[in-house]
Amino acid sequence: MLVRPDPLDAGDIGIQTRLVSVTDQFHSEDPLGEALHFLRVTGSFYCRSELTAPWGLTVPPWEDCLWFHIVTAGRCRLHVDGAEPRWIQQGDLALVPHGRGHVLGSGPDVIAPDVTGLEHEFQNRYAILRHGGGGAATTLVCGAVRLDHPAAHHILPLLPVVIHMEPAGSPQAEWMQSTLRLVAAEAAEMRPGGEAVITRLSDILVIQALRAWIETDPAAQRGWLGALRDRQIGRAISLIHRDPARDWTVASLANELAMSRSAFAARFTELVDEPAMRYLTRWRMQTARTLLTEDGATVAEVASRMGYRSEAAFSRAFKRIIGLPPGASSRATATTAPAPVAPALVSGP
Repeated sequence: MLVRPDPLDAGDIGIQTRLVSVTDQFHSEDPLGEALHFLRVTGSFYCRSELTAPWGLTVPPWEDCLWFHIVTAGRCRLHVDGAEPRWIQQGDLALVPHGRGHVLGSGPDVIAPDVTGLEHEFQNRYAILRHGGGGAATTLVCGAVRLDHPAAHHILPLLPVVIHMEPAGSPQAEWMQSTLRLVAAEAAEMRPGGEAVITRLSDILVIQALRAWIETDPAAQRGWLGALRDRQIGRAISLIHRDPARDWTVASLANELAMSRSAFAARFTELVDEPAMRYLTRWRMQTARTLLTEDGATVAEVASRMGYRSEAAFSRAFKRIIGLPPGASSRATATTAPAPVAPALVSGP
């Protein structure tokens, strides 16, 4: 069913949704919309699971991934560590944003083996799993994805343990039901190119589900997301995101907003929960890490692009924020292998 995604090369099979450049010059009058523009799914792996009751699957925890489960036929019970069990019906979408271990099954008392120990059929990086006891059928489209842009570092910690989208009773019913119908049709027929269609539609559903949560959940009105909605502080955050290399100061940001220095500094800290200059440095370093790991830029190039005249000063700031020297961060990403999985899950056709 699910496999921990490997770091993918740009040329891999053509179904990966690549990261938009962290210095993309997309501008919007809506700071929240501008931040969400940068969310892109990367390092993805997808699976269609054909299951018959009684069945159960244990998905082990992988903290750097966001899991999604789309029920295209039947229903299943989802139990995530730290949340109440719930039933996911046909046409529903569930996200497990923090990569926590969870159990899927046809009921509460089924045997649920580790999914990485089950045999899968592979079509490039798209897998098919058939499992169960021969009873009532359930079909799932599932996947593990990463959201690696610096904006994701601010959004993901705010998300709940589970996001359960039920299209029938949501304001997003029309677009979600139509997209889910397309996923279900492709999963049922598996025409040529069906895997690519399913993966791209799944990416869209994940991003749209996150957006729907941000628009409707009271928890999304606070913290960083709430600050983006503030007319003045939201604009200050956008200015930092658009041009992190600029020699910003509290005074220059306040001047852009026609605020006093002291009033701006106090309000920024109140809404964002950290001072503006600390936020600027952290955003620069998160952006730098993405440039190093995704774009393959050199440390000197990234230091210059982030506005540092001294590579040594950049390296000190990077290590203070990220916890590793910039060179080591780049090498770690290039050489890190996925967590061990059963041989059946890593041997494709």
